[in-house]
Amino acid sequence: MTDSVIAAGRVAVITGAAKGIGAALARRLSREGMRLSLFDRDETALQVLAATLGTECCLVTGDVTSVDDLTRLRDKTLAAFGEIALLINNVGIKAGGGPWDSPDKWRNNFEVNLLSAVTLQHLFVPLMLAMEQTGAIVNLGSKEGITTPPGNAAYSAGKAAIKVLTEQLAHELLQVTSGRVTAHLLVPGFTWTDMNFPGMNEQADAKPDEAWTSGQVVDYFLEHFTAGDFYIICPDNAVSSDLDRKRITWALQDMVENRPALSRWHPDWKEAFNRWINSPGSQL
Repeated sequence: MTDSVIAAGRVAVITGAAKGIGAALARRLSREGMRLSLFDRDETALQVLAATLGTECCLVTGDVTSVDDLTRLRDKTLAAFGEIALLINNVGIKAGGGPWDSPDKWRNNFEVNLLSAVTLQHLFVPLMLAMEQTGAIVNLGSKEGITTPPGNAAYSAGKAAIKVLTEQLAHELLQVTSGRVTAHLLVPGFTWTDMNFPGMNEQADAKPDEAWTSGQVVDYFLEHFTAGDFYIICPDNAVSSDLDRKRITWALQDMVENRPALSRWHPDWKEAFNRWINSPGSQL
């Protein structure tokens, strides 16, 4: 049923829409003929983007951690368009904390990366259920929420929670709507965005060879979304889908094999991981 969600005249809501993947989604969905409700804290950037789009837009400036601002997004979207076909929870931050850092660092990360999605689902999903049309919710995850590499525990934990949240949402929606409203987890690879490269200028700066552009991520997303995929895990120019599958498999086997935590990076297991990942028998 997802092929009727991204369609001319239907409405997409995108948070973190002013730049990066959010802006690339807005551009592509505009070309598909969708009407757009765009949310970001950067009012100027949001207006600049909207001026380049050939579709009807509702612009809402606010803080994704504010329930009042997200409620205003819902209400303005309904007043402007009267429906919601697609909700994309795209906004995110990298800043987090380590295992014994201040809870304030963790709280801020979770408020943006996790609880904003919970709030938006609370505000929008009941309306999508009541409208009796096809619809979808897309949450932005991260590979750091699946293989959870060391270095930013709060970010990895928040994105791991987004994965679980979206899995639970997908199951509950299947029970309630029999597939009329669906949920999907979009996991970008290494992407040329301001989140990964603070201060970058997408038009003027040179993109690293290893990274995909936001547009490539969106093209991959649309291909797999329309195919009905739940897990949409993007490769990039350095990491293939096959390598992603191997890394995910190894991470899951840490529990099955009772290996040390994060054994891929453990000094006693790093070589074993490298041998396994490069051996013909590890092909999936």
